[in-house]
Amino acid sequence: MGRTKITTQSADEAAKKGVVVAKNEGDAGVAKIEKKVKGIERGRVYISASYNNTTITVTNAGGDVIAWASAGSLGFSGPKKATPFASSKVIAALGEKLRSAWPSAIEVIVKGVGGGRDSAVRSLINHGCNIVSIKDVTPIPHNGPRPKKVRRV
Repeated sequence: MGRTKITTQSADEAAKKGVVVAKNEGDAGVAKIEKKVKGIERGRVYISASYNNTTITVTNAGGDVIAWASAGSLGFSGPKKATPFASSKVIAALGEKLRSAWPSAIEVIVKGVGGGRDSAVRSLINHGCNIVSIKDVTPIPHNGPRPKKVRRV
């Protein structure tokens, strides 16, 4: 492929560029880039609750993703991913990611029939979010496909 150039920086040079240098003994010299999220006025929270998993995405009004989390990414496995407890933990994980950068007014868009959909909305309310609207966009089949032709013997 190609050669990668590895350089080392001092802590002062890294601080000027907005990079946080790890101060643990084992991570000496490893630099991590820290995202700075500004406070957003309006945003959307997409909750996708299936029978297998619960995924929650926070976006700004334009649709740009700010943060996301799912029950599977938190370490839940199997049927535990679709439980109400897992969805409340996903909201708590998003709260840790965003801390004080939650949008001030939130539109909640819920999709799916999993067990975590109601619990996720309740957890948002308990987290102190100002919910403006809740919209259900679960796809509903209407009439289905055309039936097979009648068999003639």
